[in-house]
Amino acid sequence: MSSAWVGERVRLRGVEPEDWEAFHRFDENSVDMRRGDRIHPPRSAARQRQWAEQAALKDPDQDRFMYAIESLADGVLVGMLSTSELDHRAGRFMYGVAIGSDHKGRGYASDAVPLLLNFMFGERRFHKCEASVWAFNEPSLALHRKLGFREEGRLRDHEYFAGRHHDVVLFGVTAPEFAARHPYPSEI
Repeated sequence: MSSAWVGERVRLRGVEPEDWEAFHRFDENSVDMRRGDRIHPPRSAARQRQWAEQAALKDPDQDRFMYAIESLADGVLVGMLSTSELDHRAGRFMYGVAIGSDHKGRGYASDAVPLLLNFMFGERRFHKCEASVWAFNEPSLALHRKLGFREEGRLRDHEYFAGRHHDVVLFGVTAPEFAARHPYPSEI
């Protein structure tokens, strides 16, 4: 039996205190204006270490999850995945994925996101996942379309970044739409 948390390229796992160094590198090296990486004030190593320790020890908060994305090939932390904006009554949630700049373009996100969606749809009984993407972030737009998300709208001049306002594209995928493209693993 395989794990529901392991794909072809990645494994989803909890954040560990020692992950602080990788997250610190992501913060220092992850600004790619073409993809909409936000510019944050520099964080100290001590602050990043404290964040990782707190994240590792944090109790689960209903269906709000934060997972480290680890490469199966070499066991290196390549990014993170999280859920937010949960609406249990309507059965929907949002998610976010971030891949470190040194690891982008290797298929890690397209392997990790279905693992999360299989869990949220198949185990937590959510009906719809939503995502918002900077309109100029072509790799992320392509990822969502590849995964079966459908464009549901555009928020014009919605976010301010790098000195000007940008559109945000809203995506959504329902559990049946996702299952049609990504059947629930039969060996689990």
